[in-house]
Amino acid sequence: MRATAIIADDEIHLAEYLNDRLTQLWPELDIVGIAKNGPEALRLIDDEAPAIAFLDIRMPGLTGLEVAKRIDQRTHVVFVTAYDQYAIDAFDNEAADYLLKPVADDRLAKSIDRLKKRLADNAPPQAVSELLTRLAGSLTKTTQPWLRWIRASVGDVVRQIPVEEVLFFQAQDKYVVVTTRDGESLIRTGIAELAAQLNPDEFWQVHRSTIVNVHAIASTRKDFNGHTIVKLKQHKQELPVSRAYAHLFKQM
Repeated sequence: MRATAIIADDEIHLAEYLNDRLTQLWPELDIVGIAKNGPEALRLIDDEAPAIAFLDIRMPGLTGLEVAKRIDQRTHVVFVTAYDQYAIDAFDNEAADYLLKPVADDRLAKSIDRLKKRLADNAPPQAVSELLTRLAGSLTKTTQPWLRWIRASVGDVVRQIPVEEVLFFQAQDKYVVVTTRDGESLIRTGIAELAAQLNPDEFWQVHRSTIVNVHAIASTRKDFNGHTIVKLKQHKQELPVSRAYAHLFKQM
């Protein structure tokens, strides 16, 4: 079976250049999509379940580090970075692989050799959680602070909802339903855009259409197909977890 990969970089000419070099140096690799920001990268990974994700560290919406923190642990991550030597040393001391912009063929070839070996050996992706935590603090935030209030409609009434009161968000048609203990409201913000504004330590995307408040989770169970189901503390609805996000619940 041919290996698959996605590329995520907000500088499209650099993404296309990396795509071209991968095509030349690893013709057996299928590039199944190119994302121009973090939320798009998450959607691509959820849809395509690629073996490899080449993630630019600095992207709008979600950084490459934030994307890596949220994705399935069966996807191998290669970070693409324009960091200085101090940060490169941090990568070299960890298991994570990286490519320095502009990507050079000899360095890309070395990364390809490592990836081929890991895939041939069925090796699990590298554990990068410690690296993500350390490097995330050094990133200059280009996005707004985490969302604190939701302005949502209930009929003709617009409610101002503290984000910590939200149990879960769920996309339905052109709207996102905001569910609290007091009922449901509607917003027009897309689920991917919303995910980029929420603190990932407090809100987990568990499905391409669903984001849940971690503090609202009572327990999880497996259905007859082995899929993870989330049970909430203060709501009777149970939320299915897609395969791409099941790893979030391994600690529970």
